[in-house]
Amino acid sequence: MGHIILRLDRMMVERKMSLNQLAEQVGITNVNLSKLKNNRVNAVRFSTLAGLCQALDCQPGDILEYEEDEE
Repeated sequence: MGHIILRLDRMMVERKMSLNQLAEQVGITNVNLSKLKNNRVNAVRFSTLAGLCQALDCQPGDILEYEEDEE
């Protein structure tokens, strides 16, 4: 089975948005946003994903990517 990779860092660079700015707009802590940015989470709430998409003016598919596991 594969896994999901968060490409939040790429979107933040494209939108020229800092961690602090994005965390404030989405309403989550810098620590939790940093965990998302660095793929150190196992789940993301839809409300958080919606907030990220609104703040970054993007679609979920711009942030989430599926990758097959190497066998």
